[in-house]
Amino acid sequence: MITSLKILLIVISLLASTYLITCALLAFNARGMLYHPAPRTADVPHWTLPRGDADIIVSSNRQHSTQLVLYFGGNAEDVSQALPMLQQAFPAAAIHAMHYRSYGGSSGSPTEATLVGDAFALYDGTSNAQANDIVVVGRSLGSGVAVQLAAARPVQRLVLITPYDSIGGLAARMFPAFPVRLLLRDHYDSWRHAARISAPTTLIIAGRDEVIPNASSLRLLQQFQPGVAQEVTIAEAAHNDVFAYAQFAEALRGR
Repeated sequence: MITSLKILLIVISLLASTYLITCALLAFNARGMLYHPAPRTADVPHWTLPRGDADIIVSSNRQHSTQLVLYFGGNAEDVSQALPMLQQAFPAAAIHAMHYRSYGGSSGSPTEATLVGDAFALYDGTSNAQANDIVVVGRSLGSGVAVQLAAARPVQRLVLITPYDSIGGLAARMFPAFPVRLLLRDHYDSWRHAARISAPTTLIIAGRDEVIPNASSLRLLQQFQPGVAQEVTIAEAAHNDVFAYAQFAEALRGR
């Protein structure tokens, strides 16, 4: 006869096994849940940045200028589609938008380390003595790449669109019952790098953002040195339509 204690132990064992299996699945699928590659619009000009272990596609307006704009887009974003918006905001600039590994025809697999390394390579390969006015723009996922680039390379301005303080922090709030910070391999802790940024920085926040909570963006804002960063909140905007507002274009241009 099975006693109540035995039944309890069996139930606890089953629950523990289920919990551990779920943790293992979260760890195994972490990058698959984070990265969602998007195809590239074929008729937009582009060039290839060779990285040894991967070829990175960079959409570009193929313009030569003393002003350089580097764009790092959001998840599931075809960054070639951002070129008209960037061209309107920076009409005299040379614009380069990086397709992450496995996005838009780029080869390789995306990780935080490789995406940030590719961003450094893009900066080093396009900046020169003539291009001395460098603007870095990062949107959503790409804000974590842009922050690390601006903390390590000299730039004249940084624009972060719908940014977060930490991907790891966001995931931990989504799955509070699991040790997500230990399970994730890519954390994008932007807050760790913000204090090392000296370039004037604008955080553009969508007031009705359903993907990145405003509180996460504001926590990042607080990590910058005093006077370095300002926030522009577009109250009616959602995560994916923030570009449609006149206030966004003004904030992007820096006016």
